[in-house]
Amino acid sequence: MTTTQNTHTLIRARGLGKSFAAKGGDVEAVTGLDLDVQRGELVAFLGPNGAGKSTTLRLLTTLLAPTSGEATVAGCDIRRDPAGVRRRIGYIGQGSSAGHNQRVRDELLSQGAFYGLSRRETAARADELLESLDLAALARRQVIGLSGGQKRRLDIALGLIHRPELLFLDEPSTGLDPQSRANLWQHIVDLRDTVGTTIFLTTHYLDEADQLAERVMVMDHGVVIADDTPTALKSRLAGDRITLTFGSAADASAAASHIGGESSGALVTLTAEAASAGERAVPGLVRSLDAAGLPPVAVTHRQPTLDDVFLALTGRSLREEGQSASVSTTQEVAA
Repeated sequence: MTTTQNTHTLIRARGLGKSFAAKGGDVEAVTGLDLDVQRGELVAFLGPNGAGKSTTLRLLTTLLAPTSGEATVAGCDIRRDPAGVRRRIGYIGQGSSAGHNQRVRDELLSQGAFYGLSRRETAARADELLESLDLAALARRQVIGLSGGQKRRLDIALGLIHRPELLFLDEPSTGLDPQSRANLWQHIVDLRDTVGTTIFLTTHYLDEADQLAERVMVMDHGVVIADDTPTALKSRLAGDRITLTFGSAADASAAASHIGGESSGALVTLTAEAASAGERAVPGLVRSLDAAGLPPVAVTHRQPTLDDVFLALTGRSLREEGQSASVSTTQEVAA
C-alpha cells in the first residue's frame, strides 16, 4: 500500500519501537523513534553496540516487525506493505550476502531475476555495476576467492541491481583496510552524486560520518539523543580542547587555578565553550599566564570530533566501542 506522504520524504517514522522477551522481562531495543529522511540525504546513524541501530535498520527494511509505532519507507507502510518497501530499497547488512561458490556476475543475474527484471535489463545492469564498482575483471571469479573489499563492493552491487531510490548500509566498511574503505566510500558517494540515491547508514568510523554525512543521528539505549549536522553537533555539544604544558606539576596546578581547567602532572587542559573558539582563546590565555609568571612551555589546540560529541552526550567514547567490540549485544543479536 503506497501512502500519500510528501514525495521528498523517503523515511518517516513515528513512535517506532521494538522490544524482545528476556528472562528479566522485555528488553526495549528501540523506543519511540521519530525520524524523517529526505530524498537525496546521506544520514549517518551512530551509537555503541547494542544501542538499537541495527534493530532500527531491520525495522525500516521490514526484516523485523515493530512492537509499536508506524513508519513509511519509500512511500510504503512497513506493516501493511512490506513487499512494496523491499521492492523499492536496497539493504546491505553486516555479513556478505553472496553465495561463496557462485560466480560474481551470476550472483548479480540471479538478484535481478529475483526483483523481476528482464534478462536483457539484468545483464545490462550487472555489467554497468561491475564496471562502476571495479569488479568487471572479477566477473567470472567465485565469490569465495574475493578479498574483503571486493566482497563488500559486490554486496553494494547486489543491493543496487534494481536501482533502488533508497539504500540502507549497516556497518559497510567494518573489517576493511584503509584503502578498501576509501575506495568503497568513493563508490557510495559517486552513487549519491550521480544517481541521487538516498543513503541511510550505520558506522563506527566517526571520520566517515564527519566527512560524508549531511546529518548525524546519535542513538543510545534505544533512543535517539541527538540529530543534526556534524558541524552543528560539534559546535553545540563539544568545544575546542586546549592543552598547556608547564615546566613542573606545581606550575601546572597554579596555572589551572589562574585560568581554570584541570591539571594532571605538568599538563593543564580546558575546553572552549564552543567549537572554533579555542584558536581565538589561546593568545589571551598565554598573555594572562605570562603576566602571572607562569609561562607555558607548549600549547596545543584540537578541534572537536564526533567522538567528543558522543562522549559529551553519553560519557562514553564511541571510538573505543567500535575498536573493542566484535559482536553486538544481546538485543542486537536477537534481532
